[in-house]
Amino acid sequence: MPTREILTKADLADLRRSALGTADPLGVAATLAQAAEQGRLEDPDDAGDALTLAAEIAEIRARPEAALRYAEQALEAYPSGDDPRAGFARALRVRALFRAGGRDDEAMAELTALRPLLLVQPDAPAYVSAALDAGGRSATAETWLSEAVDTVLNERATAASGPASTTIDPVVDLGPPDAPGVTFFLLQQRHRVRRNLNLPHDRQDDLADRLETQLVRRAGERRDAESDLLFWPRAEFDRLLAEHPALTEVYGPDWDAHRGRLETELVRLRGAGQAGLGVFGATVAGLTAFAGRRGGDPADAAVRAGYAAEVSARPSARIAWPPERNDACWCGSGLKYKKDCLPRSRS
Repeated sequence: MPTREILTKADLADLRRSALGTADPLGVAATLAQAAEQGRLEDPDDAGDALTLAAEIAEIRARPEAALRYAEQALEAYPSGDDPRAGFARALRVRALFRAGGRDDEAMAELTALRPLLLVQPDAPAYVSAALDAGGRSATAETWLSEAVDTVLNERATAASGPASTTIDPVVDLGPPDAPGVTFFLLQQRHRVRRNLNLPHDRQDDLADRLETQLVRRAGERRDAESDLLFWPRAEFDRLLAEHPALTEVYGPDWDAHRGRLETELVRLRGAGQAGLGVFGATVAGLTAFAGRRGGDPADAAVRAGYAAEVSARPSARIAWPPERNDACWCGSGLKYKKDCLPRSRS
């Protein structure tokens, strides 16, 4: 937990990665809420995000009262409930309402208000379906996602050539590899929900699989020989090499080498004129689950490329680079950037 009086954007990014792994996650949530309340955020506009993170920590740790309080404070901190950043806080509030018991009608009313966001916000399919799952309403999630997919595909097909056909694949604009559009995330979440409900594979599930394959291919074409920019936090890195020793050749023999490779690659990409750079937090459980869905080996290059594409499409997984010299290092070590990973590209 940062010890400085003021919390910077880098501190918040670090806590987003590490809070649940600390000895006292709920203490971290309380500190975030206090920092927002007391004006101890470097950028006051971060208050809503800090309180949303506090709500997420409390909800995951099964503290619905605290999660509800933090989520409601987050919604007050955002300029309005329609702020694009507020959707996740509203969904966390719903999850806390379900957990609290006796407030299901209120939770469903809020989710119904969030439902239109499925058509416009790439993050909405994940947080709306997760909230419905939390309330034991996965079947409703499948219905909502299916209807949203039908709406989006019909709109795209109509715009392209007329009403969507039932016998040919609809027109789908996947979007760039690092920012797939709403259609991809709707299909991906629908596929997940249907799989969890043990529903039979249908035509839209096939489309979800094909779009994922297309995304992986396009990401690979763009990346060529570049690093996949997956960042494995220290505990994840140790577990990764313990389970897949062959990946030493890909990610380095130790965590220092891993961070050095990423820092060097980021410096190279910046020198080549690329902007908006960052790395993407990875987990062994995530890689293993992706490999299982694809029927492949987690150590296989194609599987890793697919996992990298999936992770890089999640805004929450992105760790912006570079931080300021005196800010916390992007790797989560707790040291200043200038004392940790900044020199690694020079060694």
